[in-house]
Amino acid sequence: MHAYLITAKPSRLQRFARGLRVCTIRILALLVMAALATVVFPLRCLRPVVIYLATRAAWLELWAASVTGIAPVGAAIGSGLTDEFVKEFHRARTGATAS
Repeated sequence: MHAYLITAKPSRLQRFARGLRVCTIRILALLVMAALATVVFPLRCLRPVVIYLATRAAWLELWAASVTGIAPVGAAIGSGLTDEFVKEFHRARTGATAS
């Protein structure tokens, strides 16, 4: 049972203001989600490209190291970083809840 059935019923102005507030909050939430999507979507699309380029750069450095005889320092450091990034992204992807 609604409280206004016992007490005074809200006026049309109060109901309109409440409805306007609810609509405004929903529109603002939608705008925030759209703004975040414009940032997140391109980054998620570029991630495979970045991983591919990093892999190719590591292979190129290994090839250059085999030709020149200089140790591949960047590939050793980069592979550890890449493994950590892959673990973190996998953890974030599997731990996220879809509502």
